Amino acid sequence: MAKKSSKKTEEDESLGKFILDIVIMFAILIGVYYLVFSFVLSNETVSGPSMQPTFENNDRLIAVRHFTPKRNDVVILKAPDQKNALYIKRIIGLPGDMVTSKNDKMYINGKQISEPYLNNALEKQAHKDGELYTNNFTLKERVPKDSYFVMGDHRDVSKDSRYFGFVKRSALVGEVKLRYWPLNQIRTF
Repeated sequence: MAKKSSKKTEEDESLGKFILDIVIMFAILIGVYYLVFSFVLSNETVSGPSMQPTFENNDRLIAVRHFTPKRNDVVILKAPDQKNALYIKRIIGLPGDMVTSKNDKMYINGKQISEPYLNNALEKQAHKDGELYTNNFTLKERVPKDSYFVMGDHRDVSKDSRYFGFVKRSALVGEVKLRYWPLNQIRTF
């Protein structure tokens, strides 16, 4: 009889150890997930039309938090005009740049830059309607040190640096690297 009791106790201890191992493993996984998405990556959802057609409302993105900003990078930034909100925009002007848009052509320091991401149905419709897709403008000053000039790809509806000014480096949350939702639109950037 003592053997049966001993075997039952061993089974109970084994089951208890198994459950404890699962709980510990689960806690470790949650901790790793929290650390990765707090310090390395950012998981974001697109809200609004300012980056159409590159990104649509409710697209899900992964951004890398530590990066060196470059022209044409798509970035997540802290909204300078809305507390606790984030925007998704494209870097157009780097520190020291003079930015001008004239007749739907973008000029950086007097040289026209290529913007292939604007070759889309929205731009074509604006031209068909006899309108500019990007209103003409010239910055009054160069992009300051440690700041960036950002714009949305849907130029005629985007609230961007043309309205809220330059964006400090510290306001850039991350560079978009992956769209993972919707599944039929998975793409790296």
